[in-house]
Amino acid sequence: MSKLLSIVVAAMFAAVSVNALAAKHMAAEKGAAAEKKEMKAEEKKAEGKAVKKGAEKGKKEMKKGEDKKKAEK
Repeated sequence: MSKLLSIVVAAMFAAVSVNALAAKHMAAEKGAAAEKKEMKAEEKKAEGKAVKKGAEKGKKEMKKGEDKKKAEK
């Protein structure tokens, strides 16, 4: 009976240990995936800002051109 109890305890310990290791690796994979997502989001934000700045600059230049046309008239 004591051998059976020892085998059951050892099996439970092994199962819990394997489960803990698997959970640790899953968390690491999720963390890496989250970091990649954040980096992509930051890149898109930077690209969006660059495009927006370019558009604003173009608007300013258009306004300057309109002011010159009004001054000529």
